[in-house]
Amino acid sequence: MFDSHVSTLLDTAVSLVNALTDGTARGKPYTAPRGAELVDAVHSALPHTRDGQHTIEREQAAHLARTAREMREVFEAVNAGMLDDAATALNALLLSNGARPQLDRANGEPWQLHFHGTDDSLAVGWSAGCATGLAIAIGSDLAGRLGVCQAAQCDRVYVDTSRNAARQFCSTACQNRTKAAAFRARRAARR
Repeated sequence: MFDSHVSTLLDTAVSLVNALTDGTARGKPYTAPRGAELVDAVHSALPHTRDGQHTIEREQAAHLARTAREMREVFEAVNAGMLDDAATALNALLLSNGARPQLDRANGEPWQLHFHGTDDSLAVGWSAGCATGLAIAIGSDLAGRLGVCQAAQCDRVYVDTSRNAARQFCSTACQNRTKAAAFRARRAARR
């Protein structure tokens, strides 16, 4: 469905949105980290920083938090069936980060298409890349694979990689919570 690089970009977009935006998560209010906690949250959300190779500065973390809020708008618009709004928000994000394609190759690896920003800082590069990954999904027949959790009191986002495109929840925990609530409601109705 998505190649490995686009999958990484989409997974990172999901991680950033879920970690860096306020809302609800698994039935509880969720407040995104701020200050020093924001830097740690960004560090955990980005795949190549989990091993400690890169230091994230406060300004970069703030840039990625803004990007996450803008990407949330894209997920919510797609989820509501408003693709024109999603495309408009995404085009603004692509433009503001100066997303541009470039072929890169690591030693011993084949050439890969990567997406860079107007500068090659960590924050702008990931912002441009994640926005491009979302654009690839929306610009194809895979826009419906972007979703917002359908569980009560949860607004975390996801990318549906299932075969039948039937995913409705951000996690198994939300799916189980919803099924248990429906079971309890049916049981109570029979009494």
